[in-house]
Amino acid sequence: MTDSLGPRLKVGVVVPSTNTSAQPELDAMRPDGVTNHTGRMLIDDDPMVDEPGFDRVMRGIRSSTHPAIRSVACCDPGCVLIGVSPESYWEGTETQGQVLASMRAAAGGRPVTMSPEAIKAALSAHDVRRIAVITPYLPVGDDSVSRFFTDSGYDLLSVQGLGMPSPAKISHVSETGLRDAVKEIDSADVEAIVQVGTNVAMSRLAAAAEFWLGKPVLSNNTVLYWHALRQNGIADRVRGFGSLLGEH
Repeated sequence: MTDSLGPRLKVGVVVPSTNTSAQPELDAMRPDGVTNHTGRMLIDDDPMVDEPGFDRVMRGIRSSTHPAIRSVACCDPGCVLIGVSPESYWEGTETQGQVLASMRAAAGGRPVTMSPEAIKAALSAHDVRRIAVITPYLPVGDDSVSRFFTDSGYDLLSVQGLGMPSPAKISHVSETGLRDAVKEIDSADVEAIVQVGTNVAMSRLAAAAEFWLGKPVLSNNTVLYWHALRQNGIADRVRGFGSLLGEH
């Protein structure tokens, strides 16, 4: 027998305990017969205004990820989505495979979707290399994000940090602020705009921005959910969240 509400796929989702944007955004993207089941990485809402503070938040996320994965694995999901941005576990391309393997082990061998692989797959689907990136951070966090994209071989033309001082405050970024950030970093040379930070609610704004820019605008939550669905055999085109979910 199959799960009555999620007969096609149950998606386990783990997010930081401060995150209030990922769960509602991912739920809005669900195809029929797919359900999401969220566990929380227990972290404090520490300031991220300097390098020690940013590193403390990252350490909290890393140390609490495996317990959160194990908690959500108890409902026997078909896969697990790690709802954090790419720099959270990034120590370079040579270690990413080890990180992913450790997440899969914590998930009992289930498929795991993480931002590094999902973002690379999304950019490959659009066949782009020259990008601009929006982050929720102050410059100390922007540096980590920039390192991820440059280490991954992308031509990073611009980075725009939104300057949020703590993990919970990231959810306070408005659509107006996001619109202004998109306008600020866009140029004729930019092939795609990528937003990182799963506590930024940008999935619908990104879809609107694609329409008036005529280029991919990729929200972290949309990218993660698209990759989780496609990796696990769900090919439904979900409208209203941009070209990635609607066309790929």
